Amino acid sequence: MPRWRNACRLLIAILGLTMSPLNAVATNLETLLMPGPVIAGHAKYEQECSRCHDRADRSRQAALCRTCHEAIAADIAQHKGFHGRLPAAETAQCSACHTEHKGRQADVVKLETASFPHAQTDFPLQGAHATVACAACHLAGRKHRETASACIDCHKKEEPHEGKLGSDCAGCHEAGGWTRVRFDHAKTRFALTGKHVQATCAACHLGNRYKDTPSQCAACHAPDDDHGGARGATCGECHQTTGWSGTKYDHLKATGFALTGAHSSLDCKTCHKTPNYKDPLPSDCAGCHRSDDPHATRFGAGCEKCHAASAWTPSSFDHMRDGKFELRGAHQKLDCHVCHTAVVASQKLGTECAGCHRGDDVHTGKLGTDCAQCHGVETWRGHLQFDHDFSTFPLVGLHVAVPCFACHRSTSFKEARHACVDCHEADDRHKGSLGRDCEGCHSTNGWNLWQFDHGKATKFALTGAHAKAACEGCHKQPAHVAKPSQDCAACHAEDDVHLGQFGRQCQRCHVTTTFKAARLQ
Repeated sequence: MPRWRNACRLLIAILGLTMSPLNAVATNLETLLMPGPVIAGHAKYEQECSRCHDRADRSRQAALCRTCHEAIAADIAQHKGFHGRLPAAETAQCSACHTEHKGRQADVVKLETASFPHAQTDFPLQGAHATVACAACHLAGRKHRETASACIDCHKKEEPHEGKLGSDCAGCHEAGGWTRVRFDHAKTRFALTGKHVQATCAACHLGNRYKDTPSQCAACHAPDDDHGGARGATCGECHQTTGWSGTKYDHLKATGFALTGAHSSLDCKTCHKTPNYKDPLPSDCAGCHRSDDPHATRFGAGCEKCHAASAWTPSSFDHMRDGKFELRGAHQKLDCHVCHTAVVASQKLGTECAGCHRGDDVHTGKLGTDCAQCHGVETWRGHLQFDHDFSTFPLVGLHVAVPCFACHRSTSFKEARHACVDCHEADDRHKGSLGRDCEGCHSTNGWNLWQFDHGKATKFALTGAHAKAACEGCHKQPAHVAKPSQDCAACHAEDDVHLGQFGRQCQRCHVTTTFKAARLQ
């Protein structure tokens, strides 16, 4: 009972004060019952409790807050910003986080910067932003939500483009650093390919000029143009962005002259001496390679008949197929000009040896023009293959080992005689007394090998002491001059003790073994 009595007394006192005319305006029952003063920002509304409180429906308190805090109300309605991303933001009570009536200096925001979930705001901290101090962006005296979120607002001093590319730095740069650029140049009218990818922006966009930047190659590469502008400004028709040397120019299609072999690696200026490539150039080999022609134009201008475009050597010329003359032996090593001493079209060379070797012919033409009958193609003196057996004097016996010059005293060869005595006169022990027909008795295998049958050849058999007699004992003169008589007295007249009284037929009494042994009949 005492407790209720005290409460009633307090209520009566409050009602009395409330109903007093002096305090009717300055205070009301709600202000007298509020738990404490509001913060300084709400002080002007402290006497208007209805602005924040609905006596009939306490759940409307959050809606009343939004009536004043329109920006936050808009965030919640649009589900953006920190408040708009809170769970059940539409039904959440503001007082759950922001407690009022704690005094004028009370902190109703209660912001914990160390644990604040910035990812729930419209500006998640990414890349280098994650390590930036809060005060660097949220300046003192300004509401956090009023902090500018555009890159240029913070990085204007660091922006190298002088504002000519707008304020959306994030369109090209990453939050991790300025150098991390993700601008897609292909979305412009000039895609970056090849070496353009490595080029710096300032290389083409001088002075931060981005609008109406020329896209023609010559706009940037005029100093690099080896053609001096003679080929126009559309370098891309021939060259590629990977490098000047990587050309896509179809030389065959454009000029009718295909660049094959070594031509494909030549610098254009090798043939095109002037920047103007429209200047007429010869298309035949000799037109460019006249100074390289070791034949001194003797073989004409059709170099491609023998040489390939890849290299001068080796030559594809087949001397047998194309020249009807096979190069064998020493001929293979000869320089073409040894035989072809004049222009081929005007100089017709024969295929016989004498055509080239007339000056080397030691026989002075007396043995004909077919040198190959005796000589080989390696050397003149080596590999001689003359077969003497097919001549009028076959070489048999010891003649095979005799050197040619022993019989052939001159290079004409045909003047050599065939008679034995022509070569062996000094060797003739008979001193010519038996004539010139040495082969009648002697063999070509040696002088001592002879087989003369005196009885068969002369009808005078050598018997008895005759067999031991020297030939010259009877043959005082050569057989072709004087033929010895077969009478005994022809040789033995001086031995006839009968002084010729019994005639010349000594064999009637005497035998050939000795004169002393006579046979009387």
